[in-house]
Amino acid sequence: MSASTLAIHGKGGAYGSSILRKSHSKLMRKTHMKTESEVHYGSLFSAGQPDIPRQRNFRVEAGWLFKGGEGLDATCERSESANEDILIFFFQLDLATRVQFSLNMEQYEVAQQLRNKLTEVEAEVIRMQEAKRGSTSKSEAQDKAISILRLRADMQNAIEGENYALAAELRDEISKLEAESLAASAKALAYGNAQYAFRLGQKLSHRLFGYRAVVCGMDPICCESNMWKETAHVEKLSRGSNQPFYQVLVDVHADPNLLVAYVPEENLVAPDKPDMGRFDHPYISFLFYGMDASGDFIPVKQLREKYNRPRHEVPMDPEEEEGGKDG
Repeated sequence: MSASTLAIHGKGGAYGSSILRKSHSKLMRKTHMKTESEVHYGSLFSAGQPDIPRQRNFRVEAGWLFKGGEGLDATCERSESANEDILIFFFQLDLATRVQFSLNMEQYEVAQQLRNKLTEVEAEVIRMQEAKRGSTSKSEAQDKAISILRLRADMQNAIEGENYALAAELRDEISKLEAESLAASAKALAYGNAQYAFRLGQKLSHRLFGYRAVVCGMDPICCESNMWKETAHVEKLSRGSNQPFYQVLVDVHADPNLLVAYVPEENLVAPDKPDMGRFDHPYISFLFYGMDASGDFIPVKQLREKYNRPRHEVPMDPEEEEGGKDG
């Protein structure tokens, strides 16, 4: 897999190579990478990005047909940050592939440069994930608790000294820190006890908009911006933002412009019977090995490791097993 492939698969700017360029530039700035291959990558990420090819029999249902009531349509759950997260994951896979290729070609100096870059990128990605997922929230809550104890002691001293104005200021600061500490603790707890109804690679349909989708990522709570939450009307969800949200690939036959959506668990529905139908998306071949016997996609090992998800084994059909024995 090469980065130029990602640029070609992008959809005209908003979801194509422009986001990959931004992701690449952001990581490069934060990790201060200055190897020879940086120039090479920069040229790849600035490549053109033609639209998804439209074949003669390529059936497309217009995105505006997906209405969900109250004036909502499917684009309200479009997520650039989810798409960027996927593209950064591709970038990591590409670097790892180039490291192995250089080793196979006995280009050890190039391999070392790429390995150093990969290590720095992975460290930055981990830091970004910790900030997003609250992995550092537990220590943050502990730090705030210590600050609260100190402020309470200062407030008591202010009261004893009859400095009530200072005591009032300290009281307000304590209240603010207590709220922040509670939020940090709740976020850390949510990630530590995450329970998901759906799994990576599972084919689902949207409860409101009806399109078919495949799960490629998940968070135990909504990790999007406040602006995105407002656009998606998250506050009107029956379970609100404190429920699992999924990164899903949208079948391009349904809407070639949506590409990646960030969907709350309550808006996704699993099919009653295995969905063996065709599912097309430019990211499928990078994230999954193929389909299993139940029609769902098998995530690549690196994707399972990213979300710490176990390998899903398709249960054996007792009737088929019995038929095989008879045969």
